[in-house]
Amino acid sequence: MTLWVAGAAVLGCGAYAVLPGARSEADAAPAPAAGAAPAAEQAGARTPFVIAEAEKGELGGGATPHALKPGDPAPTKASPETEASGYSYVRLAKTGQAVAVANTSGKPANTLVVRASVPDAPQGGGIDASLNLYVDGAFRQAVTISSKQAWNYRGATTNADDPNAGGVAYRFYNEFPVRITGAPIPAGSKVTLRKDAANTAAYYDVDSLDFENVGAPRTRPADSLSVVDQGADPAFAKDSTVAIQKTVDLARQQHKSVWIPEGKYLTNSYAGAAPLDFSGVTVRGAGMWYTTIYRRPPLPAKQRTKIQVGSHTVLSDIQIDSNAVYRDIGGPGGADYGIAANGSEGWLVERIWTRHTDANWLSGTGGTVRDSRTSDSYGDGFNINNGGKPSPDGRGDDITVQNNFARNTGDDSFAVYSDAGANGDNGQLTGARVLNNTAIAPWWANGLRIAGGKDIQFKDNLVQSVSSNSAMEVGIFGDTGHPLESATVSGNVLIGGSGWNGTRHGVQITSPGPNSRFPDAYTNVTMTGNTLRGSLRAGLFVSKSHVRMTLTDNVIDGPAKQGIWIGEGAVGTGTFARNTVRNLLPGQAELQNDAKDTFKLTQ
Repeated sequence: MTLWVAGAAVLGCGAYAVLPGARSEADAAPAPAAGAAPAAEQAGARTPFVIAEAEKGELGGGATPHALKPGDPAPTKASPETEASGYSYVRLAKTGQAVAVANTSGKPANTLVVRASVPDAPQGGGIDASLNLYVDGAFRQAVTISSKQAWNYRGATTNADDPNAGGVAYRFYNEFPVRITGAPIPAGSKVTLRKDAANTAAYYDVDSLDFENVGAPRTRPADSLSVVDQGADPAFAKDSTVAIQKTVDLARQQHKSVWIPEGKYLTNSYAGAAPLDFSGVTVRGAGMWYTTIYRRPPLPAKQRTKIQVGSHTVLSDIQIDSNAVYRDIGGPGGADYGIAANGSEGWLVERIWTRHTDANWLSGTGGTVRDSRTSDSYGDGFNINNGGKPSPDGRGDDITVQNNFARNTGDDSFAVYSDAGANGDNGQLTGARVLNNTAIAPWWANGLRIAGGKDIQFKDNLVQSVSSNSAMEVGIFGDTGHPLESATVSGNVLIGGSGWNGTRHGVQITSPGPNSRFPDAYTNVTMTGNTLRGSLRAGLFVSKSHVRMTLTDNVIDGPAKQGIWIGEGAVGTGTFARNTVRNLLPGQAELQNDAKDTFKLTQ
């Protein structure tokens, strides 16, 4: 084993806040994003947008940056700092305060996504407030920033949206897609967000802006059935649920595809309506910026609003949004899965954008999700699983999640979950692949999570700025979870972690507990070629119980506590070789093994 300390300077997380690469909606050849991480650390999704972090911009009028960095006291509750990308943001609290960032995408930008936070209403439910946007110093338009789908309260005794019921605030931010008024923002031009007299929120916490050049809408495929021909309303004036489902059912009978033209389609939940079921049909929209299925169930909700994907389904080029206000699948908060996929013969989901939904729930055999986005969710971003009971359509085998972007998720951004079920008769999940994805600022749980399974692969993913838990957790989930028989974790860049939800770390490796269905099973994982940077506690922690791990050619950079920490009571083995621990704070250990008698290291 090679473990060495190189220098004493601690690298702040905010220095590594951009995404590598870009891929346009028109499938243009990908190219590295401006300001991306060094070539050796090119990990994460290649996206059609480039992120500009507010704290790296030019501040005016006395605007103030707020940041959390390794070495600061570890957080004990959620804050705007813990939930910001790069653990830092800019506050605009007085008239005239501003932040300016440049369009470094290399293209004119005709859209922005502004990630920001404004206060909740005193009684909950949120507020709307404008914020003025300037391009190269000239006023362009006002942007509406809202807290109506933010500010939940953990532990509230009434509901999660009630600020006066004893809960603790979290979920501060939301994303606001903006179509630029007038000419696109030229490459290199500066966009300024400024609090003027007309902008009446007490403060605006600005985290980041995404610059994107969105191409023309896609065109109707040949031999497709249009939902508009069956009565769907792209103008959002009347409900389109029945018309969309009727079109899908006709297409299934006629062996044709379905076309959802440009527009916003209202799909209220109402008595007798089942979730939209696209199983076995190809359904295409005009693009995630052009075609939106908007789910607006009455709150409190009484219906399921997920979109079902089954064997031989192809779903692409749409946005799925919701009026949900907190997590409670099928309950008063209105949240439900974005898509729920299963089937024994494969499915494909590509270029979709889910917003304000619960998880994208991915079961079945041979399915793929790629080139997609999820934001502001109330559950996992993308969860590969085997369901809760035996089913040929829900096995969870050979599913690939690749080149997707998740930000502000309300649970693990990317997860694999193998559940034995209540009766212990549900089979082990196998062959999951989580490749080249980006997870930024989940407000709850982990960036990456492996919870049981066999032949699991997490490769070349990027995680940044986890608020509550770890950048990555590896092990098992719950008392009915299958053990982790084998997993390879390679080429990932994991920035931050060790949030406020108990004692967490950059990477945490766990195993079945004493009440598990498999109490003596081991967690088996190989980690190679990963970079772990800026953890707010230990870089990598192995908990008690049963772990077999191989750790080679990894870099642990600038953790606030130990580089590698084997916890007291851990049982198992570790094969370590050619790992680098650097930029430790004074007094911190490269490797601390508190279980020398039971956890054996081979170096």
